[in-house]
Amino acid sequence: DKYRTISSRLADPRTIASEQEAAALVRNGKTIVSISCSIHSNEIVASQMSMNLAYELATATDPRTVEILDNTILLLIPSANPDGIDMVAEWYRKTLGTKSEGTVPPQLYHHYAGHDNNRDWFMLNLAETQAITKLYWQEWFPQIVYDVHQMGQNGPRFVIPPFYDPPNPRIDPSIVRDVGLVGYKMAADLQAAGVKGVATNTTFDMWWHGGFRTAPYYHNSIGILSEAASADLMTPVTITNERLKATGRVRGLNSPLEAVISHPDPWTGGVWRPRDIANVEMIASRSILEMAAKYRERFLGNFYNIGKANLEKRAGEPQAFIIGAGQPRSENIARLIEILTWQGVEVHQMTHELWVKHDQNRNELHEMPLGSFLVFVNQPKKNNVLSLFERQVYPNRINQDGTPDPPYDVAGWTLPLQMGIEVETVWDIRDMEKMRPTLRPVTTIDQARAVMNLGPAGGAFGKLSNPLRAPARVGIYQGAMGSMDEGWTRLVLDNHQIDYTSVTDQQMRSGALEYDVLVLPSTGEAGMIRGLSADRYPDDVAGGIGEAGVQNLKRFVENGGRLVCFEASCGLVMKTFELPIKNVLAGVRRSDFYNPGSIVKLEVDTKHELARGVLEETPAYFTNSSAFEVADEGKVRTIAKYAMRDALLSGWMLGETLINGKAALVETDFGKGQIVLFAFRPQHRGQTYATFPFIFNALEKR
Repeated sequence: DKYRTISSRLADPRTIASEQEAAALVRNGKTIVSISCSIHSNEIVASQMSMNLAYELATATDPRTVEILDNTILLLIPSANPDGIDMVAEWYRKTLGTKSEGTVPPQLYHHYAGHDNNRDWFMLNLAETQAITKLYWQEWFPQIVYDVHQMGQNGPRFVIPPFYDPPNPRIDPSIVRDVGLVGYKMAADLQAAGVKGVATNTTFDMWWHGGFRTAPYYHNSIGILSEAASADLMTPVTITNERLKATGRVRGLNSPLEAVISHPDPWTGGVWRPRDIANVEMIASRSILEMAAKYRERFLGNFYNIGKANLEKRAGEPQAFIIGAGQPRSENIARLIEILTWQGVEVHQMTHELWVKHDQNRNELHEMPLGSFLVFVNQPKKNNVLSLFERQVYPNRINQDGTPDPPYDVAGWTLPLQMGIEVETVWDIRDMEKMRPTLRPVTTIDQARAVMNLGPAGGAFGKLSNPLRAPARVGIYQGAMGSMDEGWTRLVLDNHQIDYTSVTDQQMRSGALEYDVLVLPSTGEAGMIRGLSADRYPDDVAGGIGEAGVQNLKRFVENGGRLVCFEASCGLVMKTFELPIKNVLAGVRRSDFYNPGSIVKLEVDTKHELARGVLEETPAYFTNSSAFEVADEGKVRTIAKYAMRDALLSGWMLGETLINGKAALVETDFGKGQIVLFAFRPQHRGQTYATFPFIFNALEKR
């Protein structure tokens, strides 16, 4: 408790009376380091390595280990998804010695998110994310977080920091430097141990917020990622020199055989074993712990100094953000406030009207009503506040060949926009010190809910009320390949207490589709029809829906069913049903159009029943999505279009004119039924509350 209290106080410099007291806390504290392994459960080796690391630290008596134990506290997480580890281990044991040995299980290895369980670190949809966020940013406040991963087999053996460009401008520059410092220490220790194929400054950048190692940057902490080349789960693989030669260029590295400053000692091929992976991960883990121990006061002092600097206003920064009272989506606002406070952002309830300046360049004041919620920028979590509330402007990074340099993961994520919540940027508050006593800190989510006349939440991140007036019988296609989009669809429906049934490949092939509505989450045509290969998987999970399943989809709609398709699944349906619709982005070169994950503006026909509860201008999430051109408007009804101009709201988009005015959500009749096509994912990662009503309306019984 002593060291946890010290770390907590250093995280909030307002609790420290003087620089002398701060120096004493730094002098007497320990560096809090967290090492988290195998959040992606098929990246299995780190979970096994973690037990060896714990054993070494518990039993070794050498000077380096003693220094670690004397100066650090390790929060060791063998896996942030232990259920998935069990699932992968059971599948591996079951298939050992068969054609399926070394394959991933034929299901998502996280109940909802699969691989996307490392994409939830500002949204907090998942129980595991909520638990670790509480551990980190309510209890221990680690100065260093190390996230241990694996990647594909044919690249470098180990990728570590420093990372590739660009850095997010809301990450403190000293964090960027310290990430590089720790990474170079890891690289030097690996080189000293004779490990070949260690690469830095490649592939992964420091732009995006929502990952395990990126979220700490916005909490004033150092986030480290490593990616080791994989084996076939726990089965060794042989990687030939020819396979390495055939590996394409990645950001910052032309070839895994290229010797450059960031990759000076390439690995040229051979047998690659799980024990090789465990070895590099062990060296890297101890390297971080040794550095955290040796430079304990430096890391603690920097952690304190960043938080202290965040209390001061900087040029170009607003004073606050206000979530105005009287908005129609009170449940969305309550969830946003819970997300913010859970990760340590301070939110205040306004018990009195405030006069505020909205425009940075004009001195006009506007009244904001009581019952609104205010988030000050100048708080220890300033960088987190700005990153979540501001609109992202990704730098226009174009390669010499004219193609865009893709960001790691996505380019924009502004949280209030995704959730359909109006937020006012406030540059000045009149008589702030006089009005400060009228601001009441939000200490529980039920306090905020009561302000909006909502009932108690029933616990942290409680279920939301079912929005359906006349619920239909809903089926969700759940192929054996495991679709993250399908998992997020289930999460949204479960969170809103909407009943559904999962529909397997076998059911699709047999035609047992006794539903009013069938949802096809985003799945490509080949994956849906062919599914898992019978060359590697047992017959009971191989094969996809097949041509029989495609014909059964037609019969389902002809007989009165409603088919609801998200993004990639639309292509198969448009072709199979011969609809007068085409995706204008199909086959378009990246140099002509590119949107790697951004928030865009929709123009909505709010008179249509599918648009009930949606605003005329609504944010939607676009991530390598589609845009429809309708050839027969008498047959196909357009409910939402991408905006005619200025469609980009947050992120990065090249070639916007190709989607301006194109359809994003359409409906058509077929036989006795209907088909609803979303060009985008309306439930993207469970974040896009603004477009959830489209889904709910499509699930109503008609």
